[in-house]
Amino acid sequence: MTHSRPFGRALCAMITPFTADGELDLDGARRHAAHLVAEGCDGLVLSGTTGESPTTTDAEKAALVRAVREAVGDDVHVLAGVGTASTRHTVELARQAEQAGANGLLVVTPYYSRPPQDAVEAHFRTVADATGLPVMLYDIPGRTGVRIGTDTLLRLADHERIVAVKDCAYDLLGSTKVIGRTSLAYYSGCEELNLPLYAVGGAGYVSTVANVIPRRMRAPLDAHDKGDVTEAARLNHLTLPLSELMMSSGLPGTVTTKALLGNPVREPLQPASPDQAAVLQRAYDDLGI
Repeated sequence: MTHSRPFGRALCAMITPFTADGELDLDGARRHAAHLVAEGCDGLVLSGTTGESPTTTDAEKAALVRAVREAVGDDVHVLAGVGTASTRHTVELARQAEQAGANGLLVVTPYYSRPPQDAVEAHFRTVADATGLPVMLYDIPGRTGVRIGTDTLLRLADHERIVAVKDCAYDLLGSTKVIGRTSLAYYSGCEELNLPLYAVGGAGYVSTVANVIPRRMRAPLDAHDKGDVTEAARLNHLTLPLSELMMSSGLPGTVTTKALLGNPVREPLQPASPDQAAVLQRAYDDLGI
């Protein structure tokens, strides 16, 4: 089973580049976005977890969308992360993103207040009603403290603009059930599940690791589409050591990604130590790129 791919297959959860003094680096964002697209990314997701959205201002988020859209043109999917703990603020960011040139929204579950499922559903419907843009729900309970329940997803699937899910719930069984019963496009948000989720009908992935190895991340899906599942598995295994170091080493993915790209993070995040950066670099070099 393969569902529609409203935002393509291979999406990068793009970093937000900063200058050495901590300011938004729009030229750097343009260069990085253009590079990612040239290296096989179908779409870019801005101002998500990897994009350090908690530490960028509303104005910076809009400027980033405009700069990336300018760099990649109109044929590339550009999704803007607009989710906050406040429904009102999320609606404001969604409208701002639409005006800035985004053609999709990434909306995370409201966090900290731990709303019950009826409130989670109402939040997503309110945001989806606020613009004409398609919405990708972001299910990441490890950060928000609240799961988007299976029944909630089944109900939300009837909304004409709620078309996709970024799946970081680590519940392959639950995700498979929703894929089988709805038209929602499921995008893996966990690199180790990119290929397994794709194999059960997922649409693709939204990957942090794609910031540094975009072609290597999409290669297993390309092989799977050609019917060569053995090659898909082999290619998937090649990237696992680096993915594990970047995403499961105790450091945030933003920190490990920026260590490899040589870009600063904003506080409260701190850069990787020289020893940590050296370990990451060795794993990258082992890929022979």
